[in-house]
Order: sequence, then C-alpha cells, then structure tokens
Amino acid sequence: MMVLSRVRGMLQKGILEIIPNVYQLNIRATNIILIAEEELTLIDTGLPGSSGKIIDFIRSLGRSVEEIGLIIITHSHFDHLGGLAELRRLTKAKIAAHKADIGDTEGHLLYPGVIRRLLRRLLRIPLFSTLRSALLLKPSDVDIQLAGGEVLKPLGGLEVIHTPGHTPGSISLFSPQNKLLIVGDALNKRRKILRLPPKMASSDLRQAVDSIKRMARLDFDILCLGHGRPLSGDVNTRMQDLIDRIKD
Repeated sequence: MMVLSRVRGMLQKGILEIIPNVYQLNIRATNIILIAEEELTLIDTGLPGSSGKIIDFIRSLGRSVEEIGLIIITHSHFDHLGGLAELRRLTKAKIAAHKADIGDTEGHLLYPGVIRRLLRRLLRIPLFSTLRSALLLKPSDVDIQLAGGEVLKPLGGLEVIHTPGHTPGSISLFSPQNKLLIVGDALNKRRKILRLPPKMASSDLRQAVDSIKRMARLDFDILCLGHGRPLSGDVNTRMQDLIDRIKD
C-alpha cells in the first residue's frame, strides 16, 4: 500500500519512474530527466523557475542537489535551457551540450524567422534583458562541448547522437543497456502518434527527417520526449509509421 501511495503521489506531481532510478519530471509541460546513480545526472533544466521542483524531488529521494555531477542539454531552447543558470549556481555539475547550439550573440538565437526577430527585440528592452541566460547557451556555460558519437558515463554508457533539425545542435541520448532513447524535441507527439518537431520552432525539417530515420535504426523499447509521456512497446512501428507518412 505504501508503494502504491508513493506512486500515486508521484503521478499527481507529474513524475514518472521510467526504469529503476530514472525519473521523468514534467514541470510546466516540459520534461526533465533525472538519473539517480552514485552521481546524479540531469537531462535538460526546464523553464526558468523550474529548479525549485527539481530540488524538492531530489530531496524526496534522500539526495541533495549538490550531488548533480552532470547536466546535459538536449537543445538550447528556452523551455529546456531556462533553469540552467540557477542550477549552475547551486551545483558543481559539468554542463554538456552540442557545440552547434552554443553561441553568445543574439544572432545565435536558435529559433526560425518571426520568433527569432521577436526575441531579439525583447532582449533590447531592459525589462527582458534578464532572459538572455535562458535563451543563449554561451561557451562559458559549457564544460563539455559535444559533437555526437561520445559515450557518457550514466546508465552504463549513454551514447550521444547528433540529431539536428529542431536546432542545429539537437542531441538524443541512447542507452543500449536499457533500450532507452531520450530525444528532447527531435520528435514530437500528439496522443500516441509521433510527429515531426513543430515547423515554427525548428531550424531545418529536412535535417529533422534525416535524424528521425537515423534514430529509427536503433534498438530501443522506450522513447522519452521533451513533452508528454514516454512511449513504450511498439515504438519502432510508430517510428516507421511516421517515416512512411513523411514519404507520402
């Protein structure tokens, strides 16, 4: 009964245990992954202001935020990067991100067209200038510049796969040992139907399609996205269905 009560409590707070010691926290509609091993690993940091709930959950596990040793950013969009500045102040974690998503000028805002122009204007207004740290991943913010192909320590070997399209430096993270694939926003989902990332927020949908085809060749059973619940079971069939719909 106590276990069931704990599970219900986690679900009510938007928390899922995907596999043992790997948790998905849904905070204001954005997913953050926590890997609780000897050292804690965080994948994405959510919107600004998300760190309080992240810290509360870590404490509920009997752990401390200071135990976060690695923070991996799947792509540098506001809703995945926004909580990084505060977490950097609270931890000594190494920050890992793809080099193509790193830049310290407004010209490197990784949003297409209208959204980028709007954000540039906002950043020129003193009231919104504090948003800069949530919109730009500067070289000084990143300890480990990824290119794709690296194998990181968590989960017995977490493979970094460069999956551009949503942003130039979008990455996915693959755990062969657990048949688990974490894709950030390289894929989108409506109900249980997989879709391309949204066009209005993506840099290159042709690249996104190529990335999806590459991911479809991996052997995985669980798919974690940047938004929504994970998919499991017939994930490869759903991936192939998306590829077939793209061809049509």
